[in-house]
Amino acid sequence: LPSGLTIVTENASLVSTLSLTYPNAGSSNEGPSEAGAALANRYLSFKSGSGLSSALILRSLEDVGASVFSSAGRRGATIGFTAARENAAFVAPLLVTECSFEKWDVKEAQDLAAAEAGEATSNAQVTLTDQIYAAAYGAQSSMGRSYYTAGAGRPAIMSFREKAYSLNGAVLAATGIADHEAFVRMVEDEFPAPAPGTEAAAPVASEYLGGEARVSAPSTGYAHVALAFQGPTSAPVMNVLKHCLGASSFAAPGIIGVYGGSAPGDASATVDALSAAVGAAPSADAVASAKAAAKAEALAALDGGSQSLADAMTASVLDSCGFSAAALAESYDAVSADDVSKAYDAMLKSKVSLAAVGDISGVPYQASIASRFG
Repeated sequence: LPSGLTIVTENASLVSTLSLTYPNAGSSNEGPSEAGAALANRYLSFKSGSGLSSALILRSLEDVGASVFSSAGRRGATIGFTAARENAAFVAPLLVTECSFEKWDVKEAQDLAAAEAGEATSNAQVTLTDQIYAAAYGAQSSMGRSYYTAGAGRPAIMSFREKAYSLNGAVLAATGIADHEAFVRMVEDEFPAPAPGTEAAAPVASEYLGGEARVSAPSTGYAHVALAFQGPTSAPVMNVLKHCLGASSFAAPGIIGVYGGSAPGDASATVDALSAAVGAAPSADAVASAKAAAKAEALAALDGGSQSLADAMTASVLDSCGFSAAALAESYDAVSADDVSKAYDAMLKSKVSLAAVGDISGVPYQASIASRFG
């Protein structure tokens, strides 16, 4: 659309999910003084704005049986709802109410953000994820800082929302829409147009470095370890390569790797096993199996319910600027053994990142294992 908003719809779902994603509203786009603003802004979804109170917004959604959701992370933020097909377009404009930052709404958002951040710090898996990003990009970089940061003040929350929650560059995915053209006309009529000259927020660049991050907590009696590398930019290639690395593999925005855990005394052996999983170049048979598994995983997401389908539609648009089930399948069919081989070689050349959390006295240091990967 002229506003810069991309709309993608499908017409087969029995219910409608409307999912509005702001690609640059994640914590990786926070400025130096905005740490924690992405997390707090997640809790300002469906709050007072555009002359409507929080209570009226939620009551209007509840009156048509809509269930709301919001999420955010390092890369992007999403707000949406699921409702009956015949009601979805009627309440769609409530997705884009202009937040008025009422004091009580901001205070509630800050409190909820603090509670979520507190819960995250007690979760070893979340902490390991934070540490692998800190190791990969540097703890003080926008990508390396934790999304789970509390304490953002009102000015930071406001400035971040004003720059990151713009329709220019956003993606609106809608399932269960019978008439695409009519839906587009509704959006053009009911969604606010950006001010003249408004540009999409530019993503903050973060350079992959490859380093180490360790959090010692001997009382846990367990060692959690992750090895990561810079990942391919193509989502299909990334997902195929992930499956090539085995059951302990993971792929996250910007990085790919393996993780594991063990008793403290077995930590060194765990790192050896993870290194071996990464160090074994995938064979042609392994690539063929990985392609089939990655393709099945991607297509299964289309059958995982209305919200899951909307998420898959958004991811496809952001990755390739389009969506169809056939095109999604073809994108995986097009991945060749040579593509995977080149991605694997590039991965190893990017320098290994190591994160360790827990009783890590037996976990070797990154410098001592870096030579294993060329």
